[in-house]
Amino acid sequence: MARIPVVLLTGFLGSGKTTLLNRLLGASGMARTAVVINEFGEIGIDHHLVSASHDGVVLLENGCLCCQIRGDLEATFEDLYRRMSSDSASSLDRVIIESSGLAEPGPVIQLFLSQPALAARYRVGSVVATIDAVNAAHTLSRHRESVRQAALADCLVITKLDLLAAPSEQATALLTEHLRSLNATARVIPVSDRRLELCSLLDDRGFDPREGGDPRAWLNADVYQHNHADVHHDHSHSHEQTSDRAIESFCILRNDPMPRATLELFLDALAQNFGAKLLRVKGLVCVAEQEGRPAVIQGAQQLIHTMSWLDRWPDADHRTRIVFITEGIGRETVEDMLTLIDRMAARTLSARHRVPGI
Repeated sequence: MARIPVVLLTGFLGSGKTTLLNRLLGASGMARTAVVINEFGEIGIDHHLVSASHDGVVLLENGCLCCQIRGDLEATFEDLYRRMSSDSASSLDRVIIESSGLAEPGPVIQLFLSQPALAARYRVGSVVATIDAVNAAHTLSRHRESVRQAALADCLVITKLDLLAAPSEQATALLTEHLRSLNATARVIPVSDRRLELCSLLDDRGFDPREGGDPRAWLNADVYQHNHADVHHDHSHSHEQTSDRAIESFCILRNDPMPRATLELFLDALAQNFGAKLLRVKGLVCVAEQEGRPAVIQGAQQLIHTMSWLDRWPDADHRTRIVFITEGIGRETVEDMLTLIDRMAARTLSARHRVPGI
């Protein structure tokens, strides 16, 4: 049975998440969609604003998805699966989580990567973040949560364009450029009351390495090729940097295959040394012991998920490509760590082959 994709709908307070959710639920093909709504406060309100005709709405009250109610979230998804298993006519195409405007996406991504029971049944499909065009500049400059929401998203939906006083084309272009500096790989979709690309959002189910498929759109590492590039210690790389909360987005490329032991040590060092500052990482890695198929890695903050493998490369490009979104960690720091691990591995290999007494 294929794992059910989970779409995380996030965005800062008042950015239009519930409005977007109602539009999504009103589109064709959404009947087999469950909705989990998380609200922060003593009295839940947002769930009353979701289309009354939609039956699969679950409310998680008085808590934030990134902290105390993670246990409730896990229990909710286990209950959904039990209900499907007990009813042969019941199945889900997707689950949408509408998170609180104060929640950060990272811990939710971690939950689905780290809990074996959930990971066997569900997978992170995509992270969609709503960006309020009217208040985006103020919000992004003053609220750390909003910056992280934008940085971790796979798709950024610009809302409230119809409320702008200035020409929306110019404002949209400036905001899009700013968002791309935070998150170079995300798709940016401007919407208004007159136009909403529902199909584009509904079709974005992310990438599941267990089911195979083409990972190139999920990784989207090619976007960095259009920026400046240089070569240093056998790593081709480019980057986008912004002053907003020191968020940096970059991609490390490697032409030569990487020994599996080196890769495992590198991933462990990333998690232990950078932790919460490593907002998101995902990549395709050419492993020396299995050059014919790539290893898929992904993680959020302290958790780097155990690597999985594709049956084959999606094209003739077999280079390692690892995309990073970080907070307060520069590209050079990550590269220096990988270079150090390379040297340690080389010394270890040399010591193993050295003849005693020479």
